Amino acid sequence: MGRDGRGVRKVSDSSIQISFTYKGVVCRERLQIKPTTSGLKQAERIRAEILLNIERGVFNYAKAFPGSSRAATFAEFKGELKTVSDYLEAWLERQKKHLKSSTVDGYRKIIEYLLVPCFGKSTLADLTRAGFRDWLDRMDCTNKRLSNIQSVARKALDDAVQDGLIASNPLYGWTYRKKEPPKEQDDIDPFDANEQRAIIAALPAQAANMIQFAFWSGLRTSELVALDWSDVDWTKQEVIVRRALTQTADEAEDTKTKTSRRVVKLLPPALAALQAQKAHTFLANAEVFQDPRNLARWTGDSPVRIVWTRGLRNAQVRYRKPYQTRHTYASMMLSAGEHPMWVARQMGHANQNTTVRIYARWMPSADPNAGGKAVEKFAAEVLRLACDSETKIAKNS
Repeated sequence: MGRDGRGVRKVSDSSIQISFTYKGVVCRERLQIKPTTSGLKQAERIRAEILLNIERGVFNYAKAFPGSSRAATFAEFKGELKTVSDYLEAWLERQKKHLKSSTVDGYRKIIEYLLVPCFGKSTLADLTRAGFRDWLDRMDCTNKRLSNIQSVARKALDDAVQDGLIASNPLYGWTYRKKEPPKEQDDIDPFDANEQRAIIAALPAQAANMIQFAFWSGLRTSELVALDWSDVDWTKQEVIVRRALTQTADEAEDTKTKTSRRVVKLLPPALAALQAQKAHTFLANAEVFQDPRNLARWTGDSPVRIVWTRGLRNAQVRYRKPYQTRHTYASMMLSAGEHPMWVARQMGHANQNTTVRIYARWMPSADPNAGGKAVEKFAAEVLRLACDSETKIAKNS
């Protein structure tokens, strides 16, 4: 039943050997197909497909014969053999040298809980855009979350291309998005004046000073806990925000973005909170705010949340996250008529468009006196010119 000259022959009662030339090398691989007449014809078809793929330049030895010792010899890219799990683990370890701890931790969660469970056993060369699209389409999350997931995968695969592990990045120039209904409401839920007073009264002294400062400065929680007394300019009544301390970091790091590094004007309530805090930590000339439970610098936002939650419960105020202190500050400033550009600088936003987009509904728009300033400044002159025109027309009639 042999097929001499056709590159197909029986080698046992349960297998057939095919032979072909690839990159100038005669290759022989065994197929686990019984050498019957139909089996030999099937082997011929497999060999013919291999030859066609070789001619087209798309033959992948590792995919065709993953258990073959020749796969490593002919692998054009190491990614044909390297698993996604192994690569992502090594890639994440390298990122620790260049990124903030909080960013690395975000990457780790996406890799460990999402990418590896789905693609971990595949090789890098097996990854396709279609595979990602089908996977993402099954996920029940927002487009923002989908974007974050794709961003991590795209960065890792970009590096794999640069390292010569794969020929191209299947996610390059492509982003998967779902059709989402318009959001009915945002997550901005500020505290009113009565709630602020109740919360501050219910907290321990040091925590009360920090939260009052938060309400009137707009700093993020990570920025509050990283604040040192050397960052306070008492003469100019300003505070310099240059560091942030997150739960995953051992020490303070750079702020969230470049624009987050900023100078914040100390409004009287914020300044009063710092004055009150001086009695607790100023002489140590280190951190401004301390965890009242151990009289040491807060170690991120989780300990703050514990004290915060207890304070809201004692104050009988509906629970919102500590980050709402920042939203409270922005809504107070804008609803009072402060210029969005100034608020943007105080908040560390890249531009006022971000501030307006997020807090538009807090900006005064239904003021019954709206337009009054423009009328006062310009209307008299306009009316005078109109009267002059009417007088001229009457004289010429």
